[in-house]
Amino acid sequence: MDVLGFVCAVLMCAAAVQSKPTLRKERVHHEPELSRPAHEDNKSYQYDHEAFLGKEEARTFDQLTPEESKDRLGKIVERIDGDADGYITTAELKAWIKRVQKRYVYENVAKVWTDYDLNKDNKISWDEYKQATYGYYLANPEEFEDATDQFSFKKMLPRDERRFKTADLNGDQAADREEFTSFLHPEEFEHMKDIVVLETLEDIDRNGDGHVDEDEYIADMFAHEDGGPEPDWVKTEREQFSDFRDLNKDGKMDTDEIRHWIMPQDYDHAQAEARHLVYESDQDKDQMLTKEEILENWNMFVGSQATNYGEDLTKNHDEL
Repeated sequence: MDVLGFVCAVLMCAAAVQSKPTLRKERVHHEPELSRPAHEDNKSYQYDHEAFLGKEEARTFDQLTPEESKDRLGKIVERIDGDADGYITTAELKAWIKRVQKRYVYENVAKVWTDYDLNKDNKISWDEYKQATYGYYLANPEEFEDATDQFSFKKMLPRDERRFKTADLNGDQAADREEFTSFLHPEEFEHMKDIVVLETLEDIDRNGDGHVDEDEYIADMFAHEDGGPEPDWVKTEREQFSDFRDLNKDGKMDTDEIRHWIMPQDYDHAQAEARHLVYESDQDKDQMLTKEEILENWNMFVGSQATNYGEDLTKNHDEL
């Protein structure tokens, strides 16, 4: 999409949000599920395969011979071993599983990378991002005088710059692929979650007091334009605010309460799966896995033609 098209799309989104349809807005960020099949030990390794590889790649392995599966698994193990000490810890396995489950995020970044890396140095500087995203506006500000205040470019640009600086962990004013991924998808990265909370507060806090009261909380979801009775779901949300959002019962949410609302402490599926895989494959019970231990129990980690689930799969995938 060219810059003008992008700008127009953003303005259309702003107008759409400003119109506030009477639909529930979802701001809560949940951890993605590792696999749809239930985790049934000793019955099927499908859950483990999809957690370890991702659903699509697990299907690819199901079409390989056992020898091919083990060979590719060995290469994956070398990538998981971040410190190259020959041992896979629970933490390294958890980090791998989380990255696999966020693969769609990295794929999204790969698709748009060249739109922003204007000088092709495999980094995206703040100036490059600003030019690609806001260049038309900066060159023609008079064309945007009627943009709604809340979503005006004057507010969006510094907000993006603040988020970019937070994502730029080494402070070189340029984002590598990991940093740019955290910039575009901050909800997926621990060091970006304060920014997600702050941006949520700024979106909802209409009176600028640094808190979200019940009316602001409801206004973010529901535009009471016709003066009629509130739908039942809105009444339920008011009860939710009183009972579960406003934890200290002062009539408003602070940043800690907003974080608790939009980033609930869900069950850590990746941690549980990593512990499970280590427990089941750790032959010497040192709470770490060697490449040999993983390959010995290879069919728990990956499938093959000998362990597939009878699916007729023809889609080709790049090797991990």
